[in-house]
Amino acid sequence: MAQHKNKLRNLAYNIKDKASVIVATLSIKRHVSSVRVRVLRATTHALTGPPSEDRIAAVLAVASSNNTSHLLPRVCIDALMDRLHRTGSATVALKCLFTLHNVVVKGPFTLKDQLAYYPSYGGHNFLNLSTFRDDSDLESLQLSDWVRWYAGVIEQSLTVSRILGYYLRYSSSSSSNTIQETNSLTLGTSNADLLYKIEALVAFLEQLGKVPESLQLQKKELVYEVVKLVGEDYRSVQREIVMRLEEMEGRMENLDVGEVSELVGYVKRMEECKEKLVMLFVNKGRNGGFWDLVRETKERGLKIKGEIEGKWLTVVVASKTAADSTRFNTNPFLEPGQTSPVPLTSSAFATINHNVQFKIEIYVAKSQI
Repeated sequence: MAQHKNKLRNLAYNIKDKASVIVATLSIKRHVSSVRVRVLRATTHALTGPPSEDRIAAVLAVASSNNTSHLLPRVCIDALMDRLHRTGSATVALKCLFTLHNVVVKGPFTLKDQLAYYPSYGGHNFLNLSTFRDDSDLESLQLSDWVRWYAGVIEQSLTVSRILGYYLRYSSSSSSNTIQETNSLTLGTSNADLLYKIEALVAFLEQLGKVPESLQLQKKELVYEVVKLVGEDYRSVQREIVMRLEEMEGRMENLDVGEVSELVGYVKRMEECKEKLVMLFVNKGRNGGFWDLVRETKERGLKIKGEIEGKWLTVVVASKTAADSTRFNTNPFLEPGQTSPVPLTSSAFATINHNVQFKIEIYVAKSQI
C-alpha cells in the first residue's frame, strides 16, 4: 500500500515538473525563460540522485564568458532562490542548495557575486531555512534536517568568504604560488585580525558539527554527494585554520593574556566538534595532523597563560609584602626595623601643661587645709 502510494506521488511530481517546464518555456522573454528551464531541470522532485553534471553545467553556463551582462546571472540566482523558498519538498530544496553550492564552488564571479549579495542581512538571497519542514513521510522529515543543516553550511561558507576576502574553494584550487602569497599576507596581519578570522573559521566547523543524526541517509546518492561537496569546503577551512594557527604559534610568546585566552577558547571549540566531524567524513588518518596541531596549540596556550598569571601572582604577593614592611616605617632616614617616637604637637604640650597646673593647684589647697 505504501509502495503504491509512493508511485502515485512520484507520478504526480513528474507531471508537476513537466508542467513547470512548459509554463517557463511560454514566457515572452526567451533568455529569461531559458534560464528558468535550466533551473527547473536541475531541481526536479526525483530522489534518484543529485543534478547531473550536465544540468549543473547548464546552470553555470548562464554566466559564460561570452555573456557580459549581469541580467542573466541575476535571473538565474533569483530563479534558484524562488524555487528554494517556495517548495515544500525536501528533495527539491536539497537540489536547490546543491546547485547553489556548485555556484560557490565552480561558478564564475558574476554568479557568485549575485549569490553573495548581503547573505546575512536579510536580502533576497538570504538562505534562512531554519523552519523548513517536509512531513509528507518519515524520509522527507529526516531530509528536512539535512536541508536546514546544509543551508546553514552554505550561509556560513559565504560569511567566511566575506571575512577572509576571497572564496574558500578559489583559494584552495589556486596554484602553490598563490597559496604562498596568502601565507605572506598572513604574516603581515595583526593579532586581532588573525583571531577574528580564526573565530569565523571555527564557526564554520561548529555548523558542520550540527550534522543531523540520520547519517544513514548518506546511502542516498543525493545526500552522499552533498556531504562529499561539503567535505571539500571542510578541507579548505582546515588549510585556512592551519595557516593561522601556525602563525599564532610563532607569536605565542609575545601575546598578552587576553589574546592567549581567546586563542585557547577557539581551539577548545574546535575540539568539541571533532567527534561529529570524524563521524561525518570518516577520515581520521587524513586529518590527524590537523587535530594534533589543534591539541598542541591548546596545550602551549594554556602553559603560557599559566606562566603569565603566575607572574601576576608573584608581583601581587611581593607588593603586599613590601606594603606590610613599610606600614610602620615611613621615615626614609631610619634603618629597616628602627622605630621613631611620634613627636608631640603644640596641642599635646598644652594639654600636658594644663594637667600639671591643675594638679599643683589642688595640692596647694590641700596643704592649706
